[in-house]
Amino acid sequence: MRALQIAATGMSAQQMRVEVISNNLANMSTTGYNARRAEFADLHYQQMTRPGTINATDGTTIPAGVQLGLGVRPTAVTVNIAQGSLSATGGDLDVAIDGNGYLEVTLPSGISAYTRDGGLKRNGTGQIVTSDGYPVVPDMTIPNDARAVAINAEGEVYAYFADQVAPQLLGQFTLANFSNQKGLEAIGSNLFLETGASGPPNVNTPGADELGTLRQGYLEESSVDPVREITELIKAQRGYELNAKVISAADQMLGATTQVR
Repeated sequence: MRALQIAATGMSAQQMRVEVISNNLANMSTTGYNARRAEFADLHYQQMTRPGTINATDGTTIPAGVQLGLGVRPTAVTVNIAQGSLSATGGDLDVAIDGNGYLEVTLPSGISAYTRDGGLKRNGTGQIVTSDGYPVVPDMTIPNDARAVAINAEGEVYAYFADQVAPQLLGQFTLANFSNQKGLEAIGSNLFLETGASGPPNVNTPGADELGTLRQGYLEESSVDPVREITELIKAQRGYELNAKVISAADQMLGATTQVR
């Protein structure tokens, strides 16, 4: 009775689909979050009669054969690369990336990570860091006596002082892009790591080499579409129920077999 195992793989697949959808809905308000989608493929096939086999009876070629599928398996959970809408915050260190690219940060281990979360802060020494305290690359420090900070579209950071008319250039943000953004490894906290699938980062200034520009006083909202996610959730639930009914039907068939006398 293959139906039991086949339906079990179907229930497992729909369960994973629900888990991905629940993660998307949980991150509806996460800055710069991109929705994920679970993808599946059919499992191996048992070849009862191969297509193209010569019929032993009359020598004709069997056109289709008998191929019995053994279920479904997950192949990937891919990221839907789509920019979320920009929400005005008015924060002087809130920057949204309008277009392609990621901000580079340095983890405590010294490894570079990448993020689209532009909700930046300054630490006790004035250094520009992420909400988790990771310094942004390149390193920039805002003087304590600066009365205002301005960031232009090209990522240049200027500080204004009470006793100076002209602003002081503190540095310039850079952005990194990848040939395959879906190949980045998500590690939580809105951070991604480079992998062999993503390719090496292409680092340049904002607005150059097809990179996006920066918008001060804005943050990128999540790209999750709640209506679509609820629709997918309903479909996954119905798929789970149908596979459960197949298991119930197979159980009844086995029960009928054991009662034959």
